[in-house]
Amino acid sequence: MFAEIIIPLALPKNYTWSIPDHLLPRVQVGVRVEVSLKNKKYAGIVRTLHREGPEAFHPKPIEGVIDHQPIVQEAQLALWAWMADYYMCSEGEIMAAALPAHFKLSSETILLYNEVYGDDFSALDHDEYLVAEGLLLKKELRIGEIQQILDATHVYPVVRSLIDKGVCIVWEALQDTYKERREKYVLLHPDYKEEEKLADLMNQWTRAPKQLDLLLAYLHLQKVQGEVSQKDLLNKSGASPAQLKGLAEKNVLIIEQRQVDRLQYLPRAIQVDFELSGAQEHALGEVRRHLSEKSVCLLHGVTSSGKTLVYIKLIEALIKEGRQVLYLLPEIALTAQVIRRLQKHFGGYVGIYHSKFNQNERVEIWNKVASGDIRVVLGARSSLLLPFKDLGLIIVDEEHDASYKQTEPAPRYHARDTAIYYAQLHGARVLLGSATPSIESYYNAVQGKYGLVTLTERYGGAALPPIVLVDTRKVVREDKGKVLLSPALKDAIEGTVARDRQVILFQNRRGYTPYQVCATCGWIPECRNCAVTLTYHKASHKWQCHYCGTTYPVLHTCPACGGHRFIQKSFGTEKIEEVLQESFPGARVARMDLDTVRGKTAHDQLIHQFEDRRIDILVGTQMVVKGLDFGFVDLVGILDADSMLHFADFRVHERAFQLMEQVSGRAGRKTGSGEVMIQVSDTAHPVLNFVQAHDYKALYDYEIQSRQQFGYPPFSRLLKITFRHKLEETVMAGAEAFTGHLRAEFGPYLTGPAAPVVNRVRNQYLMELLIKLPRDGALIHRCKQAIRMAEALVHGEQRFRSVTVVPDVDPV
Repeated sequence: MFAEIIIPLALPKNYTWSIPDHLLPRVQVGVRVEVSLKNKKYAGIVRTLHREGPEAFHPKPIEGVIDHQPIVQEAQLALWAWMADYYMCSEGEIMAAALPAHFKLSSETILLYNEVYGDDFSALDHDEYLVAEGLLLKKELRIGEIQQILDATHVYPVVRSLIDKGVCIVWEALQDTYKERREKYVLLHPDYKEEEKLADLMNQWTRAPKQLDLLLAYLHLQKVQGEVSQKDLLNKSGASPAQLKGLAEKNVLIIEQRQVDRLQYLPRAIQVDFELSGAQEHALGEVRRHLSEKSVCLLHGVTSSGKTLVYIKLIEALIKEGRQVLYLLPEIALTAQVIRRLQKHFGGYVGIYHSKFNQNERVEIWNKVASGDIRVVLGARSSLLLPFKDLGLIIVDEEHDASYKQTEPAPRYHARDTAIYYAQLHGARVLLGSATPSIESYYNAVQGKYGLVTLTERYGGAALPPIVLVDTRKVVREDKGKVLLSPALKDAIEGTVARDRQVILFQNRRGYTPYQVCATCGWIPECRNCAVTLTYHKASHKWQCHYCGTTYPVLHTCPACGGHRFIQKSFGTEKIEEVLQESFPGARVARMDLDTVRGKTAHDQLIHQFEDRRIDILVGTQMVVKGLDFGFVDLVGILDADSMLHFADFRVHERAFQLMEQVSGRAGRKTGSGEVMIQVSDTAHPVLNFVQAHDYKALYDYEIQSRQQFGYPPFSRLLKITFRHKLEETVMAGAEAFTGHLRAEFGPYLTGPAAPVVNRVRNQYLMELLIKLPRDGALIHRCKQAIRMAEALVHGEQRFRSVTVVPDVDPV
């Protein structure tokens, strides 16, 4: 018997290993096995079992079986295979992205003493001698132990030298790094379970009064919460561990260790205690009707129309059927609010999964989803790769959001599209929800491929907020820079805060100043590793590159001309926060961007503060626009709409409308008295008319015509090929050679290769090739095969061997 095994590497295909007879009963599809490849050990996943071995070579045997039961299900393996084919990556890369790190195990290097070498170490230098002596005594040493012997971290040259001289040999051990969390619990000894015996014990107690107090504290806690942990008992009683140990030695209490969950879950309950409005009830009925006929339905509901309430009603039905639901959100920031709403109605049926969890927590969630203990999973795109037992529904909320697309590293998948395929494997349904659907999804719904349900009114009858355009060309500034807060917006903020209502301000640039210019010669500070300007962060007083993360000290003298005066251009969220604090000293101002929400609970804490009205003005990037529900926001300000309307991308109008409509939807959600102010210089731009009218259908009609005219999605399929190399001339020549292999068959569909706007990132020069194909499955398949062949041919040439070729299917 042979096994095709996936290992977490970007290999061109999966390799085959033989199965020793003694392991045959334990090897199953989906279990982890221990295999060697190029003298390195890996924990791989068994993909298939078969009897036909490779003809060209004799495969190595599997060395061990790690799991008793499969940790990856057949539906997941089918999904991995589809993703690898569709998104042009390897199943190993998908495995690396899907599995928690502890499931992949770590390969730990161990040096074994070579007995043949003997004990004559006279030919070794000082460091080699120390390690060899240690090996002679212990017979084996780990890298960490060698670092301790030499009192140094960089020990690999010494290790390499000892291997070359034959003093030792290398052995790789797979180490399971997941550790169960164990906690001590306190129980009453069985002798005192009867109340009479316990009463006799306490009446006859003459010594150790603190132990008696500890016993009384235990009995109280046991009555209140049932299970009593040692930690809770010692905190409650103020006693010491020694006093507790004394009671255990007297056989009054028993201390036992138990495995416990790292994440605390509420008791399971279903408490859906609200009534839907007439419009929502009708929408729910229509969604159910469409999902009975089609696998996908689009729920297009204006902001604050109560789409989440419709989701909750659908989830309730699925839980009662015993099936699982995946609720996808584009941003971790959104999970903080939604998890509280779901837990209120479904308690411990709900679990959450995203990248902020540590690896131990991820393993525990993975196991609970696989066993069916968690019925509703709320998470970002990575939660799509969990091992669902019986998936009934996938809800993709804010389905239009570009965050659903993974850009780096591979697999570069789109969670919305992948969810639709994964649902088919489970016989599940998919509900897409958005106030501003993607053009592609709305097109599919209009064409009848998806069901379409529309919610046109806000919940509770609140009106959509009026939108006021503030023409920044009419605002006079002495330095002729960009207008940060116009007088009209300042007055509106002042009035809103005075009424004890809240304000949200949106600016899609973080930092203090996006770039600075020398007033004398025009020199602009740029990153050494990337072809981008540096952003000034005042809090850290550093220049920072937002592409590679490198920070630089601030210069006060221009290196080009020696000048000392710099002009600040544009503004980021950090500067807005400072100006707001100066302009409104009595207001409580907070900022929500990547710099302020780095911890696991930072999003939740900030959102809690805003919900509790401990913040008057919240300024932020895209994080503040996506689906958050605040009841006291009367004013929303978009500070620089021009930056959204003018850049080279065929989706620019769609994205600008989505951002502005979504952020405006945060205003007046409960009262209907909200207002939106947009600061913009190009007031005649057509997208602004659609935003002012809250008219998505008009935007769609406007966009679909130009998309059809120029052959962009949904009328075509895009593939972007990115080339990277440390030398500009090499990447240009490599990209041209690659394109040459495609021109004969696909020439009319090629654009480029050309350098992107940012043509160097992390010291790698970039070139891009865009392939725009008709919606023809056979042609797209041939093109993907041609791309793989062109990559092989280019890498076959010595000078292009180190050129990285990155295919991206359906780029956003």
